[in-house]
Amino acid sequence: MTEESKGTERVTFSRGYDVCIMAIDGTWRRDCQLNAISDNDATLTVEGSIQGLNLKELFLLLSSTGLAYRRCELVRVNGTDMDIRFLRGKNGKKPRDASKKDELTA
Repeated sequence: MTEESKGTERVTFSRGYDVCIMAIDGTWRRDCQLNAISDNDATLTVEGSIQGLNLKELFLLLSSTGLAYRRCELVRVNGTDMDIRFLRGKNGKKPRDASKKDELTA
């Protein structure tokens, strides 16, 4: 467990939740079961082959229309199970709090 994920609450789904993963450029898409999720990461079971796919960065689609999604990076693959980490802001860094920015410029 990383320092960032310590102390964050994790929700585990007993039957999984239907989601999809999709390439950043939209060239491929796979159905998955979301097994667990927190503010920082998630665990998935992928349906179908992921062999040959670029999994460095991808989208986790949380709705069938694609309107709810998170940009992710692959952490680990073990057979059909995969761990992903959510990226935030540019280059995966957590965005700065706007209120702190105002304090710095005041």
